[in-house]
Amino acid sequence: MFFDVQKLCQKLISFCFLAVFSSTVFAAPGLFWKAESPSNNTIYLFGTIHTDDNRVTDFSPALIASLKSVDAFMMEADAPKDASVLMMSDANLQTILTQNELDKVYALAEFHVMPRDVALRTKPWLLAVMFDAARPITPFAQDNLLMRLAEDFGKEVTGIETAAEHFSAMDSLSIDEQLIFLRAVLKRSAQTKELDYERLIQAYLAGNSEKLTALNSKIMAKMLPPSLWAKMRSQLLDERNAVMAARVLDAAKNKSLFVAVGASHLAGKNGLIASLKQAGYQLTIVK
Repeated sequence: MFFDVQKLCQKLISFCFLAVFSSTVFAAPGLFWKAESPSNNTIYLFGTIHTDDNRVTDFSPALIASLKSVDAFMMEADAPKDASVLMMSDANLQTILTQNELDKVYALAEFHVMPRDVALRTKPWLLAVMFDAARPITPFAQDNLLMRLAEDFGKEVTGIETAAEHFSAMDSLSIDEQLIFLRAVLKRSAQTKELDYERLIQAYLAGNSEKLTALNSKIMAKMLPPSLWAKMRSQLLDERNAVMAARVLDAAKNKSLFVAVGASHLAGKNGLIASLKQAGYQLTIVK
């Protein structure tokens, strides 16, 4: 069976940093914001959850109108140019994992419509993120649907980060740290993943960023050693948020923006909401 790795790239680029990576909330509840400044252009900031669930992909008229009104659409990252960013260069999980662990990998690869040989060469952290999904990953997640709408509306579409930057935070983990993450995911049952997924969806639908954050942290803290979870959270949020904020603010000097990023990037003392406020923007929730 021919497997299009480029399609895997497209599916994973918007999925690989799920809302499971979060921080302490530093904002009023809300996932869709309008930021206005006397000196810069308007920024619409939308916190996403990376799924194709119909409950979150039925976009409101206000969201559609906001997207139509701007000059450019910005999402977390550009798509990778090739599959090398996804793969281990000189290792194969078949020589690393136990037979029991491999059997679980094969079963989850089949669930996610992923050939075994590709799964065995995929970076362990990326497999962990993919395999922790309660349902198969598709190219029709919120982020990608918004991107396609922006293209249909004739908007400029750009990534805040390059694909290489997007993946580098987790690539910096050692192979042993990545395997800890993967093995933790392999121990989770389908029922547990589905329950966690549903709880996160309900928090998202309620627009409750505080509850969403608390659930995310609880899930990850139960899975990983505290030191590894702290390291991942710092690299995925604190460091990336600073770069994201600077690039969004710079882009807003010349054009109005619709910015779609994982909901976890909105919150926190160095989250995008706080950064926009510190830059002089007035923020209001869009209903």
